[in-house]
Amino acid sequence: MVDVAREAGVALRTVSRVVNNDSTVGAELAERVQAAIAALDYRPDERARQLRSGVTGTLGAAVRQLSHVNPVLRAVEQAARAAGLMVLAASTEDDEQLERRVVESMCRRRFDGIILEPIGADHGYLLPELAAGLSLVAVDRPVAGLDVDCVISDNAAGIRTAYAHLRAHGHRRIAYVGDDERIFTARERAAAFRACVAEHGGTLDGAAHTGPIEPGRIRAALAAALSGPDPATAIITGNATISVEVVRGLGPAPLAVVGFDDSELATLLRPDLTVVAQDDRAIGGTAIDLLRARIADPSRPVRRVTVPVELLTRGSGEVPAR
Repeated sequence: MVDVAREAGVALRTVSRVVNNDSTVGAELAERVQAAIAALDYRPDERARQLRSGVTGTLGAAVRQLSHVNPVLRAVEQAARAAGLMVLAASTEDDEQLERRVVESMCRRRFDGIILEPIGADHGYLLPELAAGLSLVAVDRPVAGLDVDCVISDNAAGIRTAYAHLRAHGHRRIAYVGDDERIFTARERAAAFRACVAEHGGTLDGAAHTGPIEPGRIRAALAAALSGPDPATAIITGNATISVEVVRGLGPAPLAVVGFDDSELATLLRPDLTVVAQDDRAIGGTAIDLLRARIADPSRPVRRVTVPVELLTRGSGEVPAR
């Protein structure tokens, strides 16, 4: 802060007031301080602020199962607990700006390391943190533009397995309903589906439907897949949430469905849902192992680990083609 004050030509107290969002600082002074902060790449140490104020700005929430609907987080928490580590989690709600606020807040609090399920397309703001020694591991998808440790599922193999399984049961008109392709996993799964269709000489017209996870959009995609002179007889879904919406939209229709991602709801259906299951325990455990190794040796080579997936046949994917 002394360096920032010198760079901006202001008193140290002025820098402190700007950093603490004091609205009484004049706009001209605040701009000079912010420019100096940017030029010097200054990052406030949240722990020092907490020592001075006696307030952490952090709340603890001890609930029954925060990770209940996020099996990878549950696996991360279990692996961390076994290693004597505590995980404090926050949701980013698929919002790039919220993700940045959450991650920057964690950086200011000087966590030993961060496990990130990246949403944003630009994580350049983390470069100074990485240079300063931040240990970061990405799960489910790599961090765009950054060379950091990562653990992902074999998305392409999962889609190829689902497609081959449906063809083995006589289906030739197979449709895909997936997530927004701005997300890495959605792009990989949609690309693998298109490659399968092309490999078997099919047409992509009306076959691949991707976009936001919104009930209306998914219903429209399903309607498009089932309309026209050559409707689909089988559906592959891009994730567990989409699977639920597709099954709800189909009702009693005798279509085959294979979902990507397992869930507790999968075994409440009739027939039960055949899925491509990710190995959540392996993903969570590997993420913790990578993070601990990075903390112990920041200079070690970056690793990208791909975890195999498994097809769980339960009935819905074995409905024969009409």
